[in-house]
Amino acid sequence: MNSKQTLRALVDARRGVLVPGAFNALSARVVEDLGYEAIYVTGAGVTNMWFGMPDQAFMGLHEIADHTARIRDAVGVPLIVDADTGFGNALNVRHTVRVLERAGADCIQLEDQVAPKRCGHFSGKEVISTEEAVSKIKAAVDARQDPDLLIMARTDACAVHGFEAAIERAHLFGEAGADILFVEAVTTAEQIRALPQRLRQPQLMNMVIGGKTPIFNAEELGGMGYGIVLYANAALQGAVAGMQKALTVLRDTRRLDEDPALVTPFAERQRLVGKPAWDALERLYGGGI
Repeated sequence: MNSKQTLRALVDARRGVLVPGAFNALSARVVEDLGYEAIYVTGAGVTNMWFGMPDQAFMGLHEIADHTARIRDAVGVPLIVDADTGFGNALNVRHTVRVLERAGADCIQLEDQVAPKRCGHFSGKEVISTEEAVSKIKAAVDARQDPDLLIMARTDACAVHGFEAAIERAHLFGEAGADILFVEAVTTAEQIRALPQRLRQPQLMNMVIGGKTPIFNAEELGGMGYGIVLYANAALQGAVAGMQKALTVLRDTRRLDEDPALVTPFAERQRLVGKPAWDALERLYGGGI
């Protein structure tokens, strides 16, 4: 199977496959190296780590496409790509799908917020009309060149119009051709348990550390019937904590040794970026080392 077919099989199994987010090529390498079966290219992570800004629509199509292409070159596992609102209307969505498919996406996620969008766990969200949202999903489905490319439809309507309205939107997105459904920022355990019973398509449940949704174990969510359990920014939050810890020690002690509790060893860093393979290529082509 190719990576798109692999992702579809993972989602259809509905066993709660854990999918961490990556914000650049090296973080994606770490995710793949640890044995995860798929990667989420996180818009919030790209915005936070690339711009140092909050997840409030500062990222554009160019930035997410560039990151997707670089991550695609670095790893072989399936990529789910966060395309925010599709960067405009249904015609923009069509262009977005074409661009991200060429960049190497195996699944493209689109949401129904009013632009400029904001993180699903921020307050003050608004959503577009149901009719416009459904049209954008239809445009995305029609735009894909490879029929194996998956379209994920996210709704933020729960925070704006309530849980039942979000269920209705997700149902309509499925009828419009979405392969995976994502009801964002549900706030109770009962809502989490209800979704797989109320919607036909495979679903993603977003576990946001410190967010509005109760945290469940991935095995529990798989048992409920979720296809994907997303930790979009666990790597980002872990990386920031690691940087803060190491740099605090450096500031306070005026030195930093190769302590694995504080920093990744030099040799491990070179392994993750493929230095041995590049050395082998250099020997093959006679460039010396």
